This record gives sequence, structure tokens and C-alpha cells, in this order.
Amino acid sequence: MKSPLLALPGAVPAEGTDEGVAAHYGDIFREQRNLAQGTGFVDLSHRGVLTVTGDDRLSWLHLLLTQHVSALPPQQATEALVLSPNGHVEHALYLVDDGTTTWAHVEPGTAPALIGYLESMKFFYRVEVADATADYAVVHLPAGSTASAEGAAAVRELPYGRDLFLPRAELATLTAGYGPAAGVWAYEALRIEAHRPRLGFETDHRTIPHEVDWLSTAVHLQKGCYRGQETVARVHNLGRPPRRLVFLHLDGTEEVLPPHGTEVRLASDPDGRALGVVTSSARHHELGPIALAVVKRNVPVDAVLLAGTVPGTQDVIVPQ
Repeated sequence: MKSPLLALPGAVPAEGTDEGVAAHYGDIFREQRNLAQGTGFVDLSHRGVLTVTGDDRLSWLHLLLTQHVSALPPQQATEALVLSPNGHVEHALYLVDDGTTTWAHVEPGTAPALIGYLESMKFFYRVEVADATADYAVVHLPAGSTASAEGAAAVRELPYGRDLFLPRAELATLTAGYGPAAGVWAYEALRIEAHRPRLGFETDHRTIPHEVDWLSTAVHLQKGCYRGQETVARVHNLGRPPRRLVFLHLDGTEEVLPPHGTEVRLASDPDGRALGVVTSSARHHELGPIALAVVKRNVPVDAVLLAGTVPGTQDVIVPQ
């Protein structure tokens, strides 16, 4: 869906996964600074929205998701994953329950497949799953924002801001008082700085939650009875994940950012075999060029890495 906010002055459309909203509105560093200072908003209306209603919704979701949600209090935000039988990440959900409805937003284009899976697991539970993307749109307000959430159908309160579920037909009207718009490039730069993984960027078909630090936010290690739980427990208790997410401080003299999928090698052995790939990269208003990468677990944590042709030093996110 093409956002009506692309009509705002200076809007430059995003491409790829984030097509449909603005990449930026003319000044990516100013937009980042605004968000970091608690002003403005980000149009995330390209993301999928789904709702689950019915008396059994939380106990039913508890059986399917990696997170403990059977007693999720109203208005408390959480995130959760759907795993394959082998423990690989298939979906990431960003949830809140308002007391009668569980709301979730998901990566663009993933809602139909997720809803298909959920529908197949309904059995005799009193639940109804709906794709609400056509009716509701997600907007992010940064931490410290004083903008009113009036008009939102649901709100996810987070340490780094608020996700609002707004009626799509009122998107332009409701956001008019939120302050200056920031594009997804600014949002992504702050996400990378905060080491938050994103489905389809930090993940591939082999990713398990341990590799990208989702154990700390999206997995409850004391609950069982969900698909893929055996892998989660085994790797957590007996082993270590084969790969690990790292944060890279990239050489600021390079003009081109290494894109998603760029191979990572040791800077001391630039012709050696690839040890991982860049998953996300951005230019940060304070840190300069930064990236997230997934590398083999045994890569030395103090090694200088080469993202394509760009050197970078590591910050450890997932321990060896």
C-alpha cells in the first residue's frame, strides 16, 4: 500500500522491503536527531497488521509463540516469534492486547503466510484471526514524544517509543500534529544502533533465535509446548549457536555502505573465505557508518572485519 504521507514535502519513496513509505524527507541526519530527541514520528504504514479476538486468544497464542502470553496484561507490549519444527525463525510479531483484542504488526508482506499458519492451528479454540492491514496502519513515536495517542485503536508502549495502530483512513489527519516526519532510513539507523534484529534482514532460513539475541526480548525460556521449543532449549542448555550477531563500526572514509548480503572476512585475510554477511547498514548522525552482521561464532571478538572492502571493528552482541 502506498502511504498518503508520501505527499508530504520532501518525501523520497523507499524501495525494496520498505516500499510504500518514505525513505526520508530530505535530511536523514536531522530526522535521526529529531527522533533521538523525542520529536517527530515515523510512518510504518507498510507493515502488516493482524488482530486476534475471542475468549481463548491469549491461551491459544501461548501454545504457538515463543513468548509467555497466556497472562499478558492489557496494554503491555511484547514481541514473539513463530518457529519451524526445527527451531528456525519464520515470523516475528510485535504484540499488545487491549483486553478484548490482541494486536500485532509484522514485516511487510508476511501477514498472509502468518495468518494462514494461525488459521490452520485454530482447531476448537474460540479465536478469530483477521488481516487488519487494509484498515489500520502503524506509526512510531519516539521515546519522549509528547504527541497524543488519541484516535489510536491500540498502543504499544516501548522503552524506545510507542507504536500506534491508527485507522488507515485517518492516517494523514491524525499524524498532522505529531511533529516533523522522519523516514524509515532514520528509524533503521536507530534500530541498528540499538542492535534490534529485523526479520528478513538479520535472519535467513537457518536462523535460530539465539544467533540474533532474540532470547532477550522474544523468547521465554521457562515455557514449553510450542513448535521449535526443543531446539531453543537444547542450544540454550547444551551448546552455542553456530553464528552470532555483531555490531560493526565501519570506516568512515568509505563513501559506499556495504549493502545487505555483503560478505564479511577478516581484514587480516581479505582473500580468505567469507565468515558471515552484512545484514543491515546505515549512516548514523553521531556514530557515522554502522552495520549489523551475522558471523560464524568462532570469529575472534577483537578481530577487525572487512565488510566487502570496508573495514570495521566489532561490538559483541551475542557472546561466543
